[in-house]
Amino acid sequence: MREYIEERVLNIGEYIVANNATVRQAAKEFGVSKSTAHKDAADRLPKINPALAQNVRKVLDVNKSERHIRGGLATRDKYSRSNIG
Repeated sequence: MREYIEERVLNIGEYIVANNATVRQAAKEFGVSKSTAHKDAADRLPKINPALAQNVRKVLDVNKSERHIRGGLATRDKYSRSNIG
């Protein structure tokens, strides 16, 4: 693996853990697609730093379990701002 990819993978992992960030937030922060950020966090990171990968997995699992709640809140906010309904 190229050195710059390894560095990005570690940076994304550290960012997710430090900020309890979603894959989308990490992707935006590092200027990569969410597919790349997810591949970095889920596939590449365990090969480079298994301990960090375990912490990232915990954050991503919490985010996944809460995403239906976030979606509902976003929809509620959308309609409350537009004064429809």
